[in-house]
Parts: sequence; structure tokens; C-alpha cells
Amino acid sequence: MPNESPMNDPRNIWQNQPKEPFKMSVDEMRLKAHRFQMKARLAVASAITTGLSVCVFFAWSCIRAHEVLPRMGFGLLSLWGIYVAYQAYKWIWPRSLPPDAAISTSLEFYRTELERRRDYSRHVWRRSGLTFCFLGLALAVVPELIKSIGNPHLLPNSVPFFGLLIIWFVLFFYGKKRGQNKLQREIDALRAFERDR
Repeated sequence: MPNESPMNDPRNIWQNQPKEPFKMSVDEMRLKAHRFQMKARLAVASAITTGLSVCVFFAWSCIRAHEVLPRMGFGLLSLWGIYVAYQAYKWIWPRSLPPDAAISTSLEFYRTELERRRDYSRHVWRRSGLTFCFLGLALAVVPELIKSIGNPHLLPNSVPFFGLLIIWFVLFFYGKKRGQNKLQREIDALRAFERDR
């Protein structure tokens, strides 16, 4: 058996290779901050459009409902649409970056905007009002489910809805966790860049 030194081990060479510092020019930092700003504004515009569409749809359903509990549920869901739009604007809409900002200003702007987005994602259940959403859905759907308890088609007809709801939960929280990890890696890289400057 040949005696191999640790210097000839490919894993050791790969793990111990010198790391290049994170380098970025002023223009690259401004461009990166500007791209983030545009993506954030697009995300807010999408959330506002979706929230207002949800508001209108459930307001119309509230007007057409004949019973008190479904009407309250649809009204709550309509208010939830407005709440989602407001929270998205409040937490995700980025401030304006001056066009002639220095690299330290651009770096600080970009890092603080990433931190705001991360903080929004950490408390997404409260900030997106999902409690109101599920309470409104319960008020709108449960009375109809109670009326249909003796119906033999109730279980087969409700399984797809609840199956999709479970899949949505899993994908929602997995996506949020993945997004938070990505934001945290970017924030850590920017902090390392700030220290090395």
C-alpha cells in the first residue's frame, strides 16, 4: 500500500485552496442594487394587483351571499386582499437609490433592502395576514360543509380542495425558507465585502 502524503490528496487540495475575496466595482454594485430595486418594485406591483383582484372578487361574493356567516367570511377575505397589498407596499417597496451614489452608499442601500425583505419573509404569516385568510375561508366554507354532512358526494368533492391546500402549505413554506436562505447568503457576502474593503 503506497504511503500518500496529505498534499497529494485531491480532497485536501480542493478544500485548502485559497479563496478569492468578494470583489465588486462601484458600477457593478449600483447595477446590482438597481436590479434588486426593479425586481422588488415588480414584486410589489404583482402583490398589489393580486390583493386588489382578491378584494374585488370577494367583495362581489360578499354582496351576492345570502347568509350571514358566508357574507362575513367573504367580507373578511375582501379586507384581507387590501391588507396583503398594503403590507407588500410597506415592507417590500424599495427606497430610491441616488444615481450618483458612492459604493458605500450603494452597498449599504442594497444590504438594508435585502435585510428588510428577509425580515418580511421571517414574519410572513403575520405580515401577509394568512390568519385572516383562513378565518374568512372557514366562515365562508364551513357552513356549507355542515349543511352537506349527509351528502354522499361531500368527501370525494372536498378531497381535491384540501389536497391542494396541503400541497400549497408545503410549497409555500419550502419556498419561503429557500428564499430566506438565499437572502441571508447574499447579506453575509455583502457584510464580508464591507469588512474586506
